[in-house]
Amino acid sequence: MWNTLQPWHLIVLVVVLILVFGSKKLPDAARSLGKSMRIFKSEMHELQHERKPEVEAKPDSAPSARVDTPTPEQNHTDARPA
Repeated sequence: MWNTLQPWHLIVLVVVLILVFGSKKLPDAARSLGKSMRIFKSEMHELQHERKPEVEAKPDSAPSARVDTPTPEQNHTDARPA
């Protein structure tokens, strides 16, 4: 019963949307939705390209043996007692 969407279901949906929102606001809402989807798609595409080099670089990179020396701000051994 709920498995198929008949064409008359879509017609009823469109009529209800026109009655609820009005015919003037629907094109603006559709335009805003389309713009939002384009922005979302471009951001997802950008994230995928941003992460791709990191994933490819990890297997080739070796762990670093470098030891960081503390900066004077981090080294608290030269503090004078009050």
